[in-house]
Amino acid sequence: MLPFRRAIIFAVFFITAFILLRRAHSSDTPNPIRRPPPKAATPEHHASSTSNPAHTGTDYRDKPVPAQKAIQDMSEMSLYDKLAYQYPYDVESKFPAYIWQTWKSTPADESFEFRNQEGSWTYHHPGFVHEVITDQVAVHVLRLFYAPIPEILEAYNALPEPVLKADFFRYLILLARGGIYSDIDTYALKSALDWVPETVPQTSIGLIVGIEADPDRPDWKDWYSRRIQFCQWTIQAKPGHPVLRDIVSRITTETLKRKKEGTFVTKEKSVVEFTGPAIWTDTIFDYFNDPRYFDMKRSTGDITYLNFTHMKKSKKVGDVVVLPITSFSPGVQQMDAGDYDDPMAFVKHDFEGSWKPESERHIGEVQ
Repeated sequence: MLPFRRAIIFAVFFITAFILLRRAHSSDTPNPIRRPPPKAATPEHHASSTSNPAHTGTDYRDKPVPAQKAIQDMSEMSLYDKLAYQYPYDVESKFPAYIWQTWKSTPADESFEFRNQEGSWTYHHPGFVHEVITDQVAVHVLRLFYAPIPEILEAYNALPEPVLKADFFRYLILLARGGIYSDIDTYALKSALDWVPETVPQTSIGLIVGIEADPDRPDWKDWYSRRIQFCQWTIQAKPGHPVLRDIVSRITTETLKRKKEGTFVTKEKSVVEFTGPAIWTDTIFDYFNDPRYFDMKRSTGDITYLNFTHMKKSKKVGDVVVLPITSFSPGVQQMDAGDYDDPMAFVKHDFEGSWKPESERHIGEVQ
């Protein structure tokens, strides 16, 4: 009788377990194959490049999921519109956890000479994807991201000097993928998570730049291209930002024009003006004064260098945060920049990249 009783006990156990499992998988449990969300009556993509939703006060947790974007024929689009279509901008997205750097070799090579600088970014940004990309690899990376826009690749390949390609690459990689670009000869002093005050929502900004030069002196034109010059050796951005879209369009158009003419860098169009901090500064100021992105009717006037000279703290303009000169240019001992231990000092740039022209290495030499 003992085996029969055990059999009854086991049978009761299995029947009970079967009932419990069936209840656990009843119709109240969500189907693992999810149905698509219902279409909204008037779907609007909050990532539109012609709006700044960060200042509208809308509760985006309740907004509808945008409908799937249909494939469009880009052959008749302008270059600017092609870039906007290929890499749309979403101010509410997170800053991607990427760190991009370029150099002739990578940390895997014994001859790599910037280990301390490169390592400082990894140290302060655990969990970030950190890539040092060589010129040979950069070509393939751009082919991957910009194959649908062949004029971008044509312009990049047409640039005759490494410094021009390096400048262009930083804008291209940030436009496509976002994250942080920093020159290889730059130390990270603080994590990028500390660059913007906690009072500024990350969902309201898409670009972070610093001031490279604020030469408040009569002979500033002898040393710098612009009265306020924005730094481009360190940039943080979300993919598709309109400033990046604009500067890529400008450089591509000018490069293809000069390729056709057979002229590139001249005294009238130096590296600084062609791909460097001068055109970068102009593009940012043009964005600040662009009625497509800002309500100029409420403005008291154009945004100029006067809005940023002698800054000691960060300033937010639309979806752009501008950091004071101390943040990306500490220790230059001029232009009211603080030292490396200043609370606002975030990166330390050494100007040691051998590919850089003298015109980009003078910041610490002007007295």
